[in-house]
Formats: sequence, structure tokens, C-alpha cells
Amino acid sequence: MKETAEDQLMRTLHDEHAAALWSYALRLTGGDRARAEDLVQETLLRAWKHPRVLDQSQGSARAWLFTVARRIAIDGWRSAASRAEVSTDAPPELPLPDDTERALQGWLVAEALGALSPAHREVLGLCFFQGYSVAEAAQRLGVPAGTVKSRTHYALRALRLALEERGVTP
Repeated sequence: MKETAEDQLMRTLHDEHAAALWSYALRLTGGDRARAEDLVQETLLRAWKHPRVLDQSQGSARAWLFTVARRIAIDGWRSAASRAEVSTDAPPELPLPDDTERALQGWLVAEALGALSPAHREVLGLCFFQGYSVAEAAQRLGVPAGTVKSRTHYALRALRLALEERGVTP
């Protein structure tokens, strides 16, 4: 039986370069035998597809094989790095609080405040929302401190009633 050019190529690759290519592939893969086998197999497959590799006039066949093996290894590292998945028990992003309920309550309070008289709204705004004391609110409004206390009391009762009418319970 006559040996074909393909058979000659494979025999030459095996006899002259296989051991060196295997050692090089093991170094490239950090000693991972399975990856090294895949690397050698892919390198030899590419050499088989390009039989001119063994033509010594174009440079060393071993240098070509090592270059191909190194490029295949690099491509493998790049594709593995791009596919790297991180497994965690919790998602990496922090959950955002749902402010819907708070916004709805704010809307209801604003609506209830709008139902109050201007004097009651003004005293609640100064004492509760802007943080003025009774004396400071009285001075700002130009009324006695007792009037501020009385308006605050009746404003809070009216606000509670307005909120209950809107379905808000304490």
C-alpha cells in the first residue's frame, strides 16, 4: 500500500514534532492534560489543512506549530474570560426601596392639608414642617403664643379628620 501525502505529513508531524508540541502545550495550559490534548489536536488539524507547513524553505515547521498552538491557547483564554460567570447567592446590585407607598402617603397628606383653612395650614407648616417653636411661629405670624397653640390643636384635629376621610388611619 502506497503512503499518501497526508500520511507522510502526519507521520512527519508525529515523528519530528509531536513530543515537543505536547510539552509546549502542557506549559501553555498550566499542566492541564485535557486542554493540552485539545490544543495539540487543533494545532495538528490546522497543520493537516496546510501541508506546506513542512516545506523547510518557508521556515521551521516547529516554529509554525508552536505559533499556532500559542494563538489557539490565547484564543481559548480570551473566550473563556469573556464567558466567565460569577455565581453568588445574592444579586450584585443592591435592591432599590419601593417608594410607592411613601409617595402615595405624601400625596394624601398634601391633599388633606389642602382641605384645611389657610390659618391652620400656615401654623402646621411653620411648627411641623419648618421646625419653628411656638414662640417663633407666634412672632412670625404676629399673634400671641396661645393662639398658635390653639390653632395647632384644631389644625391637627382637622388634619386627622381629612386623612380619615381619605382612608388613612393612625
